Amino acid sequence: MNSTPAPENSSSAPPTSTADDLLRRDPWLWWRNQMPITAKWHYFDHAAVAPLPRPAADAITKFATQASEEGDTVWPQWHDCQETLRGQFAQLTGASIDEVCLIPNTTTGINLVAEGWPWQPGDSVVVPEGEYPSNLLPWLNQQSKGVDVRIVPRRDGRVEIDDLFDRVDDSTQMIAVSWVGFSSGYRVDLESLVHRAHRRGVKVFVDAIQGLGMYPLDLSQIPVDFLAADGHKWLLGPEGAGVAVVAKRHLETLRCVGVGWHSVKESKAFTATDLDLRPTAARFEGGSANMVGFAALSASVELFLQVRRVHGAGAIADRVIGLVDGFEQMVRERGLICHTPVGSMHRTGIVIFEVPGVDAAKVRQAALDSSMVISCRGAGVRASIHAYNTLHELEQLADLAAGLAK
Repeated sequence: MNSTPAPENSSSAPPTSTADDLLRRDPWLWWRNQMPITAKWHYFDHAAVAPLPRPAADAITKFATQASEEGDTVWPQWHDCQETLRGQFAQLTGASIDEVCLIPNTTTGINLVAEGWPWQPGDSVVVPEGEYPSNLLPWLNQQSKGVDVRIVPRRDGRVEIDDLFDRVDDSTQMIAVSWVGFSSGYRVDLESLVHRAHRRGVKVFVDAIQGLGMYPLDLSQIPVDFLAADGHKWLLGPEGAGVAVVAKRHLETLRCVGVGWHSVKESKAFTATDLDLRPTAARFEGGSANMVGFAALSASVELFLQVRRVHGAGAIADRVIGLVDGFEQMVRERGLICHTPVGSMHRTGIVIFEVPGVDAAKVRQAALDSSMVISCRGAGVRASIHAYNTLHELEQLADLAAGLAK
C-alpha cells in the first residue's frame, strides 16, 4: 500500500511518463492531473458538491454527441454502461451485483427502505441526532404508521454506539445512521454497530454518501442490511446518480413501492400484464435510468477502482487521513480552533475549524476571493479534503484563515 504524499510542487506528469507508470509511482498526482478544477481552484468542498474529473466530463460529452447524432440506436451501449456501473459498485462495496440498485439520489435509497419495510404499529427506529434531513425525515414520515422514531443525542459530534443501544428494545426494527457525519466528519465503527445490532435482531441502514469510496468497506464481512449513497460528493460524479444496496436476505421482505416497467423480469415485453418482479435489487429501478449521469459516475468510480487495484483498498483513506493530520497541525500551530474526531478509525476528510472572533461566512467568502472553496457547517467552516488535494493547497488555506484572525 502506498500512502506516501505526492510531491507537493508537481502540477503535471513528466513528458516521458505514461499514465500507468504515474498511477503506480504517484497515484495522487495521477489523479490530480484528471481534475480540471485544480487549474483555478483549491477545492475543499467535496462534502457538498464535487467537481467532475475529466473522464466523467468526457463521458457526458460523448453521451450528448451520441444522443444528438445517433438517437436510440446506441441505447444498448448506454445500457451496458449502466450495468458496468452496477458491477463497479459491487467491487467498491463488496456486495453481490444482484444486491446493487442504481438510484437518482440518497433520498430515494432511504425511502426505498423507510417506505418499503413492513412496519407494524409500535415498532421503533433509532436515529442519531444531527443527521442530514434525508436520513431523518423519511423515518419521521413513518410515524403515521405508528412507528416510534427515537432520536439519540450525539456527544460533541460523536455517535456513541452504546448510546444507540440504550434506546434499542424488543420493538426496534432498524437503526438508521450516517457512516460519516456531514457536519462533524465523525466516522461510525460500522463493524461494531452491525454485529451488535444483528445479535439483537435489529437491521441497520447506512447513509454512506459522505464515506463511500473513500474508506474501505466490505459488505461481505460487515453485513449492513441496507445502504444508500449519491455520487455527487466524494465519488466525484454528477448530481442525480447514486447507488443503493439491499441485502439479498431482505429482498422479499422489502416492499417494492415504486414499481415500473423496469421492475419486472420481462422488462422488454411491453404488452405483458404480470407483476413478476426481478429477483434482484434492480426491481427497485422502476423506470428509465439517468443514462448520462450513470455514464459519468461510472467514469469517476473507475478512478477509485484503479487506485485500489494498484495500491490497495486502504490507500485512499490513508492518503486523506494523512492530509487531514497535516492540516490539523497547521491550523493549531496558527492559533485556530480545529474540531476533528479522535482516533484514526473515526477520522475522515472533513475538518471543521474556527477562526476566533471571525464569522464563518466571512472566512468562507475570503476563501472564495482567494480561489479556495469551503463551506459553513457545524461550529465553523468545513474543509472537505480529497485524495488529489495537496499539503501545499492546505497550507495556503491555513495561512489565509490565520491572516483573518490578526
